[in-house]
Amino acid sequence: MTLGLINANPVVHAKKERVARPLDDPHADDAVDPLEIYDYVRDIRDPEHPYSLEQLSVLSEESITVDEKLGRILITFTPTIQHCSMATVIGLCLREKLKDCFPAHFKVDIKVAPGSHADEEAVNKQLNDKERVAAALENPNLRQLVTECLYSSEL
Repeated sequence: MTLGLINANPVVHAKKERVARPLDDPHADDAVDPLEIYDYVRDIRDPEHPYSLEQLSVLSEESITVDEKLGRILITFTPTIQHCSMATVIGLCLREKLKDCFPAHFKVDIKVAPGSHADEEAVNKQLNDKERVAAALENPNLRQLVTECLYSSEL
């Protein structure tokens, strides 16, 4: 956990139960759907707190959109505070978790929700630039933090 928490007392919500898909689900044949993506990323641990992105309402099923025709997936997340210094780390965790999950023709965009972060434009630019993402993940300390958030068993 990070020392000197920026948001020392986040609002924590209960985890939702996972939805079992019925056999006659109309989305069962779809290659990609928002619920499937959400179920895959909802348990990522927040970099500052021992809670998941779902528990902190940083991410929700409604914040994920899929456009099959254009081959685009948009994940919009909401940091717990406007000046969250970990917003880029959260985005890197999402991108790293999803990097090999979709057919090659899909483009994944990860953004902070409009108006939810003081440096919204800069964070969005960082998270959607392949070279910047690659450079960030070459930093061993940052790579370790992302790995801890992805594979933490504290939840």
